[in-house]
Amino acid sequence: MKSSPVEFWIWLQTALGAGARTDELLAYFETPEQLYLAGSKEWRLSGLLTAKKIEALKNSTPSQTAQIIKESRLKGYEIITPDNKLFPNRLKNLSSMPLVLYAQGDCTVLSDEVSLGIVGTRNASAYGTEIAQKLSYRLAEAGATIVSGGALGIDSEAHAGAMLAKGRTVAFLGCGLSANYLRENAALRRAITRYGAVVSEFPPFSMPSKSSFPIRNRLISGISLGVVVIEAGVKSGSLITANRAAEQGKDVFAVPGDIVRSSFDGTNHLIKNGAKPVFSALDILSEYEFRYPELIDFQKAGLPLSELQYVNYRKPAKKSAPEKTVRNEAPPQVEKVKTEIVPKIDLEDTASENAKIVYGVLSETPMHIDDIVRSTNLKLNIVLSSLTELELLGVCELTSGKKYKTITLKG
Repeated sequence: MKSSPVEFWIWLQTALGAGARTDELLAYFETPEQLYLAGSKEWRLSGLLTAKKIEALKNSTPSQTAQIIKESRLKGYEIITPDNKLFPNRLKNLSSMPLVLYAQGDCTVLSDEVSLGIVGTRNASAYGTEIAQKLSYRLAEAGATIVSGGALGIDSEAHAGAMLAKGRTVAFLGCGLSANYLRENAALRRAITRYGAVVSEFPPFSMPSKSSFPIRNRLISGISLGVVVIEAGVKSGSLITANRAAEQGKDVFAVPGDIVRSSFDGTNHLIKNGAKPVFSALDILSEYEFRYPELIDFQKAGLPLSELQYVNYRKPAKKSAPEKTVRNEAPPQVEKVKTEIVPKIDLEDTASENAKIVYGVLSETPMHIDDIVRSTNLKLNIVLSSLTELELLGVCELTSGKKYKTITLKG
């Protein structure tokens, strides 16, 4: 059976590794297929490959990519290569252009013009998490697409802010889409696929490593107009992203932080060395006023962050105690059958009041969005925002036909 172009792209990426510089190689051989067909003699004569890389190419074949393609099709992942119309033009300009992107969700988000990277520490302070969510909310509300890394801390809050504003967002992962990593963010990733896409340069089952995150970071900066650093120490990976952005000719922004707190040393250092300080979404979007006037709502961008309420979707929800079955006195020979009652999650003060109302009408039976509106007497936009909040909490999910249901508790 004849190999497809996708197989040759995957062959080249798996042989040389994600993040490898291939611009000169592809300029010389034009396509991965022509590179493969040229053979090892031509590889050596080109002078573009080391002996180690030639050996790696020889030890890998396009047919070995079958398992990757099978897993991607099974899970519904889109395989996007540079010859695919969904591949973002901005990433084609990288010397280390990604040869394959695995994506889940709405892949058109990768070509959004006003895309902005939001990055910061995983161990964010209360101030950092609040700013990340609220700033991302305002940016998304004004028309920007939020790009981040899907990690805990600032990344998660940036994605959440965009989704709460009903905006678009992209998460670039430092591991494969099927990797059993960072279970805490499973609900967040599911929600992101509804508002944009979760994307990885790594094959589906690839686990993260120390090198995978810096490799991932160049994609966050590469696809964005600029990168906003919200909270980062001097040795933070977020500064690597900021440096990559500067090298790529992108804008660098930073939110001023506490000068006596080490987690803000990196952001304050960036400002000291020329990054634009950020106090509102308008400080960022004003840089693109003349390039994308029709895509940005500057009136919304200028609204103060103080008007927004922070949604603490990270506070753990508790399982309600199951209702007890009432037992009446009965003859010894008669045994009553227990009725198992599956408890819903007790949201307590975790969710907003509107989210609690919406959650109250949901059950394990999928319910259409129109029926939720009628049952709660809430406006459609409020119901939609509440459902997003509940998705982030991991207590409800979207099924087919615009229907929502509660997620069954385990354990």
